[in-house]
Amino acid sequence: MIEKKKIIINGSGGVGKDTFIEFCRPYANITNISSVDNIKESAKKLGWDGGKTEKDRKFLSDLKILSGKYNDGPYDYIRNEIVKFMQDRSSYTMFIHVREPEEIDRLKEEFNCITLLILNMNKEQIVTNMADANVMRYQYDHVINNDGDLEDLKRKATEFITSI
Repeated sequence: MIEKKKIIINGSGGVGKDTFIEFCRPYANITNISSVDNIKESAKKLGWDGGKTEKDRKFLSDLKILSGKYNDGPYDYIRNEIVKFMQDRSSYTMFIHVREPEEIDRLKEEFNCITLLILNMNKEQIVTNMADANVMRYQYDHVINNDGDLEDLKRKATEFITSI
């Protein structure tokens, strides 16, 4: 039986996390979720237009913090998605976008997740919101440097997904 892999992926905005995952797709049937998926749905009802400006990122980060304090909603969302993934017979690799070190620890302990950081020294780290500001405050299992071209990232994604 193939072991299902749960990979917590992190990195500051714009470093290539989604591109990395797309480069992994030819080698694995992937489920891709974010701890702010349900926060984004709520944010749209509050007027967020789907933007990725500093103001937008701070709004989503603050809303996630409030929701977490209120009822642990973002964590419960991820937990429920992992349970569904574990029951799904068509997908064996799940990428989970999570920024907060405490939440990463909880998920890693509860679900035996692998942690992955994507870095890009050509991009300035975003520090205007709590989520992005804390990206480097964690000791990740794997670190991928995305400082080259797309072919370089594709090679690194292929090596990573086939090695796990």
